[in-house]
Amino acid sequence: MRSAIVIAPGRGTYNRPEHGYLARHHADKAGIIAGFDAQRRAAGLPTLTELDSGTGFSANLHTRGDHASALIHACAYLDFLDIDQRQTEILAVTGNSMGWYIALTCAGALPAPEGFRLADTMGRLMQRHLIGGQLITPFVDEDWQAIPGEKARLLDLIAAVDGRGGARLCVSIDLGGMLVVAGNEDGLARFEAEAPPRQGKFPMRLPNHAAFHSPLQAPVAQEGQQALADLPYQQPALPLIDGRGALWQPPHCDLDALRRYTLGTQVLEPYSLTNALRTGAREVMPDCFILLGPGTTLGGAIGQSLCGLTWRGMGDKASFKARQGKAPVLYAMGVEADRRQVAAS
Repeated sequence: MRSAIVIAPGRGTYNRPEHGYLARHHADKAGIIAGFDAQRRAAGLPTLTELDSGTGFSANLHTRGDHASALIHACAYLDFLDIDQRQTEILAVTGNSMGWYIALTCAGALPAPEGFRLADTMGRLMQRHLIGGQLITPFVDEDWQAIPGEKARLLDLIAAVDGRGGARLCVSIDLGGMLVVAGNEDGLARFEAEAPPRQGKFPMRLPNHAAFHSPLQAPVAQEGQQALADLPYQQPALPLIDGRGALWQPPHCDLDALRRYTLGTQVLEPYSLTNALRTGAREVMPDCFILLGPGTTLGGAIGQSLCGLTWRGMGDKASFKARQGKAPVLYAMGVEADRRQVAAS
């Protein structure tokens, strides 16, 4: 039996190739999906079934926060249920950004309907306010090698731009070899003008993304705390690793602190998938990591994080790929071949 840490994805992972993901992979879980659909219908929103099985994918529709969050949460949580735990011992669960909400559900800190309500409500609040935006830029080269001094230069630029005139700018997510930057339009535009261009496409704006994990989200945090004050947090069945790299170990989790982190700290302060994976690799020490679907876009950031730790001797993209070809350390359930390796038949 192998041991694994499960990673839940965040926004930006349900795109055109993922349209129909629920229908393809989770038709056997119609009862769970129906419960999620009932919540959406009661809120006057398109159901997951309508969004996932409609006539086609529309970026303007499917990547909106009030739709994407619900779709991604459902796909990822149902993927988690498919992991064959006769062959895989799950040591802990973590996630990237809104993946924290999914992780709470997978680990059992919230019942499935309430975990879905958390993700769906926060996605709707983010979309309703749509405060600021995000962009992403790397500080490693295409071989996943750190560009000397680049991360420090980017952090200095962010600090220099923030507060210049009306500009607001801060780190949103530390994502392997990349920084996700959050800010208002003035701040993002100044960063785009002054940051070095990389790989012909960076810095790159993230469509339909607000300034997640930043103080700009204070109104969203406040409304979320009010709307979700009744969430029934409980001792998780599995350990959780949050976006600071902190390990929540049952049965001794402080549930009030978990509530404050989820709808306070996690919304308003930077999120570090890098720190979460560092804790997982060095303290939990799994044989491998399993990335839940939909999509596979987080795979590169996970690989960059592990290479940055020189975990299992991997130090660059080539060594990571070589290891994957021999004895994989990352399985992505959005990849059919990987899915067959970890899902119950």
